[in-house]
Amino acid sequence: MTRGRLPLVLLLPAVLGLAFLLVPLVGLLVRTPWAALPERLFSASVGEALRLSLVCASLATVLCVVLGVPLAWVLARGDVPGRGLLRALVTVPLVLPPVVGGVALLFVLGRRGLVGQYLDAWFGVSLPFTPAGVVLAEAFVAMPFLVISVEGALRAADPRYEEAAATLGASRWLAFRRVTLPSVLPGVVAGTVLCWARALGEFGATITFAGNFPGETTTMPLAVYLALETDPDAALVLSAVLLVVSVAVLAALRDRWVSGPS
Repeated sequence: MTRGRLPLVLLLPAVLGLAFLLVPLVGLLVRTPWAALPERLFSASVGEALRLSLVCASLATVLCVVLGVPLAWVLARGDVPGRGLLRALVTVPLVLPPVVGGVALLFVLGRRGLVGQYLDAWFGVSLPFTPAGVVLAEAFVAMPFLVISVEGALRAADPRYEEAAATLGASRWLAFRRVTLPSVLPGVVAGTVLCWARALGEFGATITFAGNFPGETTTMPLAVYLALETDPDAALVLSAVLLVVSVAVLAALRDRWVSGPS
């Protein structure tokens, strides 16, 4: 496509749209008390929220990889009825308000939920308002990012290599491990990083299903919400950390996700 001088009727709203997206982020960085950053980050409350966020987001990501990669393979290569409907259902958490996802988890895995009542009665396991609940809430919201990424990579991969492995006597599982997975590894890595970043920033489903108990279920986004009322500087520091993480993730994946033709 030939590039020329942009018409003013398009350039002006484009500049306003860019400013609308970037100015609040720049304002956040400007107002952040960088001199007090080390002290704030190593304070008891912020340190607990940071530690809990990193641990829970990492565990949620592991859960998403264990469950999401096979699910992506089924959607991309499996001959199952209603595959289009299944794909649509998998992407529902992307558009569903996170707080609604938290409510759904609560009424399924809560002590009186469809599944939770049996977990409580048979095994004495209660998931809501615990760190395990944080992990489940984050995984529920973040898993579609991984599934979509891996499924796209599987669809782009040439299936003839798997067919060649099958003709040489390899089982489906062996072909998946030795041929398919290495070929789509960049997509798996990209989806894993996006999944981790989404889990790290999850708020709505977490506060609904896991609550907001300092030292137990208060993650960084929840700590920001609390700090706005009592310690705005801490809220700015936590927000800046989350912003830096988000930008770092996008920068690391720019060639796969945000770069276009130059």
